[in-house]
Amino acid sequence: MKDYVIITDSTCDLTADYLNKLNIKVIPLKFIYEENSYYDGTGMSYSEFYNLLREKKNVTTSQINAETFIKEFEPYLKQQKDILYIAFSSALSGTFSCAEIAKKELIEKYPERKIIVVDSLSASMGEGLLIYYASQKRKEGLSINELSEWIEKNKLNICHWFTVDDLFHLKRGGRVSSASALFGTMLGIKPILHVDNAGKLIPVEKVRGRKTALISLVEHMKNSAKVTPDDVVFISHGDALDDANFVKDLVLKSFDIKEVKVNFIGSVVGAHAGPGTVALFFMGKNR
Repeated sequence: MKDYVIITDSTCDLTADYLNKLNIKVIPLKFIYEENSYYDGTGMSYSEFYNLLREKKNVTTSQINAETFIKEFEPYLKQQKDILYIAFSSALSGTFSCAEIAKKELIEKYPERKIIVVDSLSASMGEGLLIYYASQKRKEGLSINELSEWIEKNKLNICHWFTVDDLFHLKRGGRVSSASALFGTMLGIKPILHVDNAGKLIPVEKVRGRKTALISLVEHMKNSAKVTPDDVVFISHGDALDDANFVKDLVLKSFDIKEVKVNFIGSVVGAHAGPGTVALFFMGKNR
C-alpha cells in the first residue's frame, strides 16, 4: 500500500496534541482583529478571543488560499507520499475550493502522485469527529482510495447540534434577522441549530432558557444517535466549559460510549458562533 498523509484544517477544533496522537497534519485558518492577523489557535488565548466577542469587537476570518495549500502539500509529494485532505464544509468556507485549485496545479507537476480532496460538509468538532474516524480506519489498513470512499459514505452520519447564548453573532452572520435577535434576547429564546446534508448551519427550533437548550441537544442525540461502546462523542464550546461539561454528563448518563471529549471552539468558527456556544457531535443514523 502506498504511503499517504491525512491533512485537515484548524476548523476541526482538535488540539495540536490530539492531532499529533492521531497522526493528522493540520493547516491553520486565520482571523483578523484590528488589522492584525492571527493563526487559529495561536497568538491569542481563547479566553482573550471570546472576551473580544463579548465586547462586540469586529473580528473577521480568512480562508486558506491556494498558494498556502501548494506550499503545505508539496513537501509530502516530494517525499513520494500521497495526500488525503479533509476540508471544512464548502457551504461555510471557500477553503475546499482553494484546495481543489491547488490540487489541479500540483497534479500537473507530480502526475505520479495522488491528491484526494474531500469536502467534510462538517464544522468544528464535527469535522474533528470525521477526522478521528478517518485516523482509526487508516490504522485498520485502509488505502487512500478505500478511506476516501469510506468518508464519502459516512460523513453525513456525523451529527452536529448547536445552541448559542447570544443571538448577536448569528444576526451579524445573517443566520437570524435583527428583529428575531432582539426579541429572542429579550424573551430568553435560545435557538437549536444543526448542520444539514449540504453542510449548512440551519436553525431547527427555539426553546426558552439556557438549561432547556443544553438538554435539548442531548434529546436530539437520543432521537438519532447510532453509537456503540467503542464510539466517541465530541463537544465543543465557546468559552463555556461548565455548560459543555453539563452536556457531557447528560451524554454519559444516557449512552454507553468509549469517550466524550470536550474542547474549545476555535477562533475561526467561534467568530461566527459567538461566546457561549455549545455543540454536540456524534455518529448517527443520519443528520
